[in-house]
Amino acid sequence: MKASSSVFSASILLFSISLVASDSALDRFLQCLPKNSNPSNPINDAIFTPMNSSFQSIYELRANNLRSLYSATLKPVAIITALHESHAQATVVCAKRHGFQIRIRSGGHDFEGLSFVSSVPFVILDLFNLRSIEIDMASETAWVQAGATTGELYYRIAEKSKVHGFPAGVCITLGTGGHFSGGGYGPMMRKYGLSIDNVLDAQLIDANGRILDRKSMGEDVFWAIRGGGGTSFGIILSWKIKLVRVPPKVTVFIVIRTLEQGATDLAYRWQQVAHKLPKELFIRLAPRPLIGTGKGNKTVQVPFIGHFLGQTDELVQLVNSNLPGLGLQRSDCLEMSWVESVLFWTGFPNGTSIDVLLKHRVQTDKVFYKTKSDYFKEVIPKAGLETLWNLLMDIENIYVQLNPYGGRMGEITESETAFPHRAGNLFKVQYTVLWSDAQGGINATERYLEWSRRLYSAMAPYASSSPREAFLNYRDLDVGSNDSNNTDFAAAEVYGAKFFKGNFQRLVLAKTMIDPHNFFKNEQSIPPFPSYIQ
Repeated sequence: MKASSSVFSASILLFSISLVASDSALDRFLQCLPKNSNPSNPINDAIFTPMNSSFQSIYELRANNLRSLYSATLKPVAIITALHESHAQATVVCAKRHGFQIRIRSGGHDFEGLSFVSSVPFVILDLFNLRSIEIDMASETAWVQAGATTGELYYRIAEKSKVHGFPAGVCITLGTGGHFSGGGYGPMMRKYGLSIDNVLDAQLIDANGRILDRKSMGEDVFWAIRGGGGTSFGIILSWKIKLVRVPPKVTVFIVIRTLEQGATDLAYRWQQVAHKLPKELFIRLAPRPLIGTGKGNKTVQVPFIGHFLGQTDELVQLVNSNLPGLGLQRSDCLEMSWVESVLFWTGFPNGTSIDVLLKHRVQTDKVFYKTKSDYFKEVIPKAGLETLWNLLMDIENIYVQLNPYGGRMGEITESETAFPHRAGNLFKVQYTVLWSDAQGGINATERYLEWSRRLYSAMAPYASSSPREAFLNYRDLDVGSNDSNNTDFAAAEVYGAKFFKGNFQRLVLAKTMIDPHNFFKNEQSIPPFPSYIQ
């Protein structure tokens, strides 16, 4: 990792220069923290500065995109790994008082690293230790702190019930703070909608350090943090969620077809029917290049990955009547509990103990990557699919997902929450190019970014337009951004339209109500109305 190490050395030098310049402010910030936190829960053990030997490891532990980590030119002046709510409150009060920006991290999965990088002096408030989960089966609800991972949540639900679950992502290391606030989707989205469609209440720390609930923050702010990204408005401490009913057994399958086995015709048909299938059935496409050993020996595999809230016989009949070319067999199907299906999606072998949901809190297989997203309202013609296939074979190091809409997603209006991508969408696509140190590391970044942009441009004729919609949680600074410390309203309108469509103006109103002087900001945050920005 020689190239990466040299970048780190340059970054540390720049950090040291900025630290000297802000040393007195940092001292005052550090002295401020214990004065503004609960003395019964001392904050000292939660404070890490570059003087601590573990500072760098804590900084890197939950920084999941190596591209963002290694390209950062400034490191945080401190990391506060909050052990108590008052530690988060104190961080807000003291950072505001002494002129430091806050970046808020729960799982560290921000695709552009905005939860752990900035170009101005900043502190990281790491919520990873605030992870309690309190489940009340009588009301079928739970309070979940922002630092709890989705895997931990699924495990705790399964501890209490075999017939309850929650609609959220299949990656088990996601922090619920950020995952839910951007929407939160998974294989039950067609049945139950997004995570935010099942949120009943929340706790939010505002720019004055107050802890607010749904009633005290008001309905406009509560609306905004469900899909508008929490970090524009404050710090999400916890969510109250409504658990959903699942059958004792669900059924999953993977069937893979190559281009030579008719994958293009099948993918074309999938676009026509996947959004019309019963709500209980979710079928994802995950096309990937298959590179042979011979020169020019390339093709594309298209896995069809299914999740059905029901049993095998009904599933086989449903799939074969709608996608007969797939030829789904009973032997392709596995019946298991809902929580076991989470392990299936994550790639663990069948029969793996669900204890891994507690053990795997941090992503370990980190790579460099760049992600983009699209929404499709019309079927991609076969020529468009062939364009996609050819680019996958050219790029080689790429991960693509096509996720079907319809069902419950088409029943919720665009304005019910801040998340606007609802009826009219056939499916959503994620494009991720990824590479390792062995494939060039940080020095290969521009080459892979160019591949990513070329693919995105090639799919433009088929994707949504005016605006070309994008998914907030697939963070992409290419769709528009601001400087770290300056939220230009005109620039925000550009990315705001793509992420939030007609909901942007109401998000601005909510921001103006809760944070009129724009303390909470990042490169793609919601601005207050311009007259309030300082």
